[in-house]
Amino acid sequence: MSVRGLALHAQRIGKVIASPSTWYRLVREMGWRRPRNRVYPAKPKIGIRASAPNELLHLDVTIIRLLDGTRAYLHAVIDNYSRRILSWTLEDRLGSGGTCRILRETARQISSCSRRTTVVADSGSENVNEEVDDLLKGEELTRVLAQVEVTFSNSIIEAFWRSLKHSWIYLHTLDSFSALGRLIEFYVSAHNEVMPHAAFGGQTPDEMYFGAGDAVAAELAAARRTAREERMKANRVAACSVCFGETDSRALLLQRPRSRMS
Repeated sequence: MSVRGLALHAQRIGKVIASPSTWYRLVREMGWRRPRNRVYPAKPKIGIRASAPNELLHLDVTIIRLLDGTRAYLHAVIDNYSRRILSWTLEDRLGSGGTCRILRETARQISSCSRRTTVVADSGSENVNEEVDDLLKGEELTRVLAQVEVTFSNSIIEAFWRSLKHSWIYLHTLDSFSALGRLIEFYVSAHNEVMPHAAFGGQTPDEMYFGAGDAVAAELAAARRTAREERMKANRVAACSVCFGETDSRALLLQRPRSRMS
């Protein structure tokens, strides 16, 4: 029971009539603590992680409403290793068409990959149907249903949806389908090419995906050390104008001759 529930239970059975605040005080004073050892293992804090680009992809769709209430369905595929958006499409209806289009585009981009690629998707009807099944077989892609066939979720692409919507999409007037498409195109380009990722030491998803930013983390670390040393050096030689004023005033008082008492 909770402490409040315990206080009410004691009142109901006629043992102790005391307020929950009294129970809380006695728990603190007497050290009446419940055991905190977990019987079951802790839930994993880090989800599934790939060791190379194109090894593990995440497929998902999100709904965005326009001002007139129209629904737009945004499909996208993100690479687990680099967080790079490989393909996306904006559809006016939910179905297998959008899923098939982005999977074909993704397969074209990873055609040179020697390993077999796994696609993590949810069990929605747009992802589980005959059209998508036939395409996966033809492109030699393996589909895994999140939280059904594996315990992991599709959190990586869901985190991208959250950033896309709250950091960019919802800050603009969504008055037309074409305007929404332009906003998404701009953000995806910025996400892939410009925005550094903290998990990669400052590399962008494109740099991680193509292996072009190996020296970025070391260069940034060296720049931070240099900046820290320069700040410390500047702080040591810097002097406060207020302190200078107080010092000058005290010096003048000491130098001023004392007047003789008459």
